[in-house]
Amino acid sequence: MATIELPDELVERIDRHCESDVTREEFLDEVLSHYETEGRFLREGYSGEP
Repeated sequence: MATIELPDELVERIDRHCESDVTREEFLDEVLSHYETEGRFLREGYSGEP
């Protein structure tokens, strides 16, 4: 297994989004799965396209 070092601030942001029964690894797996399915991240009301 690879180890990735993240800044404390990013870890805190991840933790704020994790539900109590979800690990950081599970959360990041879900985020990546969503990204792979959608092809990119979208912000609410903003697609990044002109």
